[in-house]
Amino acid sequence: MMDRSSSKRPARLGSFRAKFILVVGGAVLFDLLVSGGLALWNVQRLSRDATLEVGQGLEAASQEYIRTYADSTAAQVSLLLRQVHSDVGTLAGVLQAQIDDPERNSDVGAAIARTSPGSVSLVYDEKGKWSQNLPGSASVVSVWGYLLGPDHRPKPDIQRDLETSAVLDIVAPSLLQHGASKLQMYYIGPKERPIFRTAPYTDQAQTFDRLYSGHNEADFWDFFFPGLYESWQSWAKDAKTRPVADDITQTAPYTDAITGKLIVSFFHPLWTADRQDVAGTAGADITLDQLAQIVENVKVAQSGFGFLAMSDGNVVAINSTGEKTLGLRSASDASGASALTGLERSLKGSSQPAIAKLALDRELGIQHLLLQQEGNEVPYIVIVKKLPATNLWSSGPVRQEAMSLGVVVPEREIQASLYAAQAKISEATNRIVIYQILAILMSLLVVAIAVIAASKRITSGISALADAAKRIQAKDYSVRVAITTKDEVGEAGEAFNRMAEQISYHTENLEQLVEERTAQIEDAKEEISTLNAQLQRENRRLGTELAVAERIQLMVLPLHQELEEFQALEIAAYMRPAEEVGGDYYDVLKSGNRLKIGIGDVTGHGLESGVLMLMVQSVARALQEAGNTDAVKFLTDLNSALFKNIVRTKIDKHLTLAFLDYDGKEMILSGQHEEVVVVRANGEVERIDTMDLGIPIGLEADISAFIKTREITFETGDLILLHTDGVTEAENDAGELFGIERLCREALRLKDQSAEKVVAGIVTTLMLFIGSQKIYDDITLLAVRHR
Repeated sequence: MMDRSSSKRPARLGSFRAKFILVVGGAVLFDLLVSGGLALWNVQRLSRDATLEVGQGLEAASQEYIRTYADSTAAQVSLLLRQVHSDVGTLAGVLQAQIDDPERNSDVGAAIARTSPGSVSLVYDEKGKWSQNLPGSASVVSVWGYLLGPDHRPKPDIQRDLETSAVLDIVAPSLLQHGASKLQMYYIGPKERPIFRTAPYTDQAQTFDRLYSGHNEADFWDFFFPGLYESWQSWAKDAKTRPVADDITQTAPYTDAITGKLIVSFFHPLWTADRQDVAGTAGADITLDQLAQIVENVKVAQSGFGFLAMSDGNVVAINSTGEKTLGLRSASDASGASALTGLERSLKGSSQPAIAKLALDRELGIQHLLLQQEGNEVPYIVIVKKLPATNLWSSGPVRQEAMSLGVVVPEREIQASLYAAQAKISEATNRIVIYQILAILMSLLVVAIAVIAASKRITSGISALADAAKRIQAKDYSVRVAITTKDEVGEAGEAFNRMAEQISYHTENLEQLVEERTAQIEDAKEEISTLNAQLQRENRRLGTELAVAERIQLMVLPLHQELEEFQALEIAAYMRPAEEVGGDYYDVLKSGNRLKIGIGDVTGHGLESGVLMLMVQSVARALQEAGNTDAVKFLTDLNSALFKNIVRTKIDKHLTLAFLDYDGKEMILSGQHEEVVVVRANGEVERIDTMDLGIPIGLEADISAFIKTREITFETGDLILLHTDGVTEAENDAGELFGIERLCREALRLKDQSAEKVVAGIVTTLMLFIGSQKIYDDITLLAVRHR
């Protein structure tokens, strides 16, 4: 019978059990500390490398974004100027054709005089001593006093010019209504006969009397545009004297006498039939606001801005924030050489030394400048793009001018994403380090418990046997054991001197048991490590795939600027997937003057639904670009392509899908989806059921027999809402559905707001309704408003 009291005996410092715990526990502790330390070191190193790589990538992407933005804005400014050049060239072409064919010119002038006598019939003004036609004509024509005879009537050659220039009444109104927005278009006669005909009609001569004293007694060209006419005359003699190989001449910004706005004039000189002299000019004015609007709408990061400057540094367009940041001083002055009032706001006069030294005579890449703000030096990124050169008159001879477009952005805002990424990497690193430390501590705890338990298991039997041997030593003398230690084994050896064979038997069994248990522990440890590594790799792979799928899905959604391209419609949209990858679909496709708006809902959600949604987007885009304008054929072809892909990929999914087709006049609805909500401008709400307009996509190979269309009346002020069932079937904490009726009420409440505010208002109400309840389905909402 064994003595159980020995199992409760505490381990002494020199005991076998104490040595076992110290040796085995120390070895395992050392292994855990070394492997854990290496793991922590690797995490820190990877964090530093990732931060460096992300920083370099984001910096390069940010600079490329600024360059692209500057190029795009410069292209918009150039496009506006080219459109104005084209319109002025068209008017000049008509007038030049009249000059080149005097007989036709005379016939046209006589015909217009007969049909529109108000265009050539003048009334003399006693106070101003000039003549002008009465209101009611498409244009106003002013004849100055020195061009009138003693009877206050136009001289014969002036009268001919009045009649022949009336062709402007036919051409100018159409040009004003189309193309680039223009303030006015006009014809000015040659230096010896400078009649002034302008469309639309204004109190032209009266305004000149009020603002430009003495103009009626002076030569028109020398008074208003000194040096301009002479430059054109030199061009007539030698076209190579033109600073830029183009006849169109642009003025520096000046204050318009009639509207009081800052404007820019564009002149196209007219030539005599033999091309040896100047025969007048065709012209058009645009407000500086049109150029300024493009530049002032530049919005890079939070407070980035753009500016448009002449080659001499005079800034013609900039917003108030940019003006303050660049330290510009604004002042209007009147040039002594001209009656026109100009704008002076020069970079060279900036209170910022870095801006005052900014070179505009060449195109500059990205520059890093330090600007003073509230006593501190703040780093900014500046890029300057040169616009195409043009002929410019400001005072004196015409010269070459190439305006520059600049974009200025605070570095801290551009690098905000870099700082955020670095912070997230640091946060993730710290989280991993904490997890690693916790894992090491847990491992230490588990190993300590295992070593103590194993030592107790191994030594308890020996201690009990030693006690039992002391009790039976007087009876069994056949066992002999050599005494080599003073621990429990030594004590057992002293008791079992006469029981060697039995001691040996039990010792061998005990050693074998220790080896088996040790091998089992090592095998279990290795298997656990292998399973942990596999699990980590699988989690990383799945996380990467989901992140890529989510990123791709978001990339194919319409951009905000795409939704703002449609002048007749306001379009706004919102999408929120229930998981990382959603199964909802919406897109806005434009081809020429045709617009196609799609919305759909793939069954279920997750990766497979997201993949099917991407298939729908790709096929729809391809069909639209291929010119497929038939709504029924469009859905039939789309279903055919998707059905084949679904069969090939074995995705057990399908989707409801509907499209709105709009060509500027008609709005056509096709396909089966949720009800379409139409809120009329008068407050009437119409719900259109789409169940009879098709069947779900992907169920059948050919669905042409099921597809139908319906025309929707869509007029100014009307609002159309498209949605998925994630909106109407959203639940609150009480299990109540949001429902189509609540959606209609919200749409009616917000019907007078912009499309973006309608979407934002409905989404806010929906989220408040859902509260803390989990969102089980993807949510998509799209609003279309007729301007």
